[in-house]
Amino acid sequence: MAFEYKLTALRETAPEVFQCDTPERAAQYWREHIATAPAFNPDVEGLYVLLLNTRRNVKGHVLISTGTLDTLLVHPRETYRAAIVGAASAIVLMHSHPSGDPSPSEADIRATRDLIRAGQLLKMELLDHVIVGRASEHQPRNHCSLRELGYFAG
Repeated sequence: MAFEYKLTALRETAPEVFQCDTPERAAQYWREHIATAPAFNPDVEGLYVLLLNTRRNVKGHVLISTGTLDTLLVHPRETYRAAIVGAASAIVLMHSHPSGDPSPSEADIRATRDLIRAGQLLKMELLDHVIVGRASEHQPRNHCSLRELGYFAG
């Protein structure tokens, strides 16, 4: 049995160009477009993929998986499916930590390494994995970049 796939816009946003070339810009996109979406649940982990064009402008984002308070299922097939159908040039992986602490867990690091390898096979670059926590007076920067932490080094 054959299936036909189509990406459908769930809601239109302003036709602004949003460049996602730094973890700070990814976190800003999260605050403006993901954390304000009706489907966003701040009480559980949520895995999203930002779809980027060749100029690193965001074409859109996709909710890949909703988890529990501290666990999330990640598989390369689901992670890259929308990027392939949407003809993305590259992706940025983002997920939330409801605890508020954006530090990566060992599972986050392992999943990121698996997804980097899968992207290499597909010739689709995973630019970063940004984990978003909650901002507070003790933690004003509410995100963490696995690329900046060195987990993307060959």
